[in-house]
Amino acid sequence: MARVWLLPQQSVNYGAASLTTPSVHPYDLSPMINMQPREQGQVNPALLVILIICLITGVWVWKRLSLETQDYLVDQAVPMAAIGFVIALLLFIPMKSFHRRRARSKERSRLLGLFERATAPEKRLDLAFALLENNDYQIDGLDSVVPALRKLFATTLERALGDKQHRIRGMAASHLGALQDRSVIHLLMTALDDDHAYVRACAALGLGRLRATEARERLKTAMEHDWDQTVRSRAREALEQMRS
Repeated sequence: MARVWLLPQQSVNYGAASLTTPSVHPYDLSPMINMQPREQGQVNPALLVILIICLITGVWVWKRLSLETQDYLVDQAVPMAAIGFVIALLLFIPMKSFHRRRARSKERSRLLGLFERATAPEKRLDLAFALLENNDYQIDGLDSVVPALRKLFATTLERALGDKQHRIRGMAASHLGALQDRSVIHLLMTALDDDHAYVRACAALGLGRLRATEARERLKTAMEHDWDQTVRSRAREALEQMRS
């Protein structure tokens, strides 16, 4: 069974703004930013009452219509309503996507401003992680800070050597791969030999994101011989990315 590693919740105050880094999915595959737990299986009583009233009203009105009107509605109005619904749905999907992109862009600009003003290494590292997670691990729109992100992640990977810092070291490895800078491949290959399985798995994830074919043999070795199942899985996924 794959091991699960969770980051403790950290909260950092940046003057007028506050950034909270919640626990993320192992190896940063699906960061959960600003997500609140939702109750499952609960129905809003008021909504249920409204639906019942609408249903009863519809049946009452339908029974009082003439046969000719009912036939007309079935033959004409219902198909037109269905077409209108489909058109509305087709318009809603791109609009929702547009609003999502705009919200993400706004948040990216906010985080960029905080990152550029931050001076403490810990604050900059927190913001660097948040920037890439908000940007779905893409560098679009982050060109101005990519060199600074690379230096920050590489320094963290090399210097966060304490036993209690393996999670930060691992996150730095996985985020390095998202920067699409092949000069960090040697750092990630070195991280494949880390004492902590979390760091090794993150390094494999980073190499997969880079499609670093130079590391293919090392990843094959990790896939076949690493004692941790999650590391083996991440190495296999990285190799599959290189073939796609």
